[in-house]
Amino acid sequence: MTDIYRTETAAALLATPEPHTISWRAIVAGGFAAAALTLALIAFGSAVGFSSISPWSNSGVSAGTFQVAAGLYLVVVAMLSSTVGGYVAGRLRPRWQGLKAYEVQFRDTAHGFLAWAFATVLGAAILGTAATYLAGGVAQSAAAAGAAQAGAAAPTAYYVDMLFRPAANGRVAGGAADAIVATREAQTVFNHDIAMKGDWPAADRTYLAQLVAARTGLAGAEAEKRVGDTIAAAKADADKTRKAAAALSIWLTISMFVGAFAASLAALEGGQLRDERWTGVIGTRGYREQQAL
Repeated sequence: MTDIYRTETAAALLATPEPHTISWRAIVAGGFAAAALTLALIAFGSAVGFSSISPWSNSGVSAGTFQVAAGLYLVVVAMLSSTVGGYVAGRLRPRWQGLKAYEVQFRDTAHGFLAWAFATVLGAAILGTAATYLAGGVAQSAAAAGAAQAGAAAPTAYYVDMLFRPAANGRVAGGAADAIVATREAQTVFNHDIAMKGDWPAADRTYLAQLVAARTGLAGAEAEKRVGDTIAAAKADADKTRKAAAALSIWLTISMFVGAFAASLAALEGGQLRDERWTGVIGTRGYREQQAL
């Protein structure tokens, strides 16, 4: 009689369809939750960031401090949003029957990681424009729009303007047409050589000095000195921009790793609560083996 009961029970278990290994509904739900919370936190950080920066000296935070604070905030945003997304993915996944504890642990971790990956890809592919707008702030976007409407020139226009500023006597040689031609030719040289790490070609430096001498009336040595000073300023600013971009990339990479780790741990917690056998993840023995029925 007992053997018949066991046989019928085993047949019933085999007839019951097993839930899918991956619950994409739970992963998508967790990914959307993480992406939405990321946008909300970025908007909040943008508002707080603008209030902490002051154009006056000895007022507000410095640029270096703000850069570090922004990087740390990226890490905090990734940790919070990924934790919520991973927990949602782990809590909403179906219950798996007849699995060992390590297999359940692996699947929960995979659900949290996939939820983080889905939120990351979603943010980069679809929500990137919104995140950039929120991170940049309304003021910066308005300034960029105004510059575009005014017909702003290339980023090297400021350095070209430094080249052709009038000399001490205030006289500028040539007319408006000559000024347009000289400005266009100087911008062409700057746009081509600005990315060079070493010295600019001697021919380009000489040509720029000739343009400066013709437009401003400076002597040959003074024109060459102005060209050298302007090139040095442009290279220094470009180097600062590259360093800032590299630092931001490092902070972004750290935040992504932290987000993946937080999502995986949160999915473990959510999965344990879903199975009504919560034992914790950090500082505990982990999962307990399911008792035989």
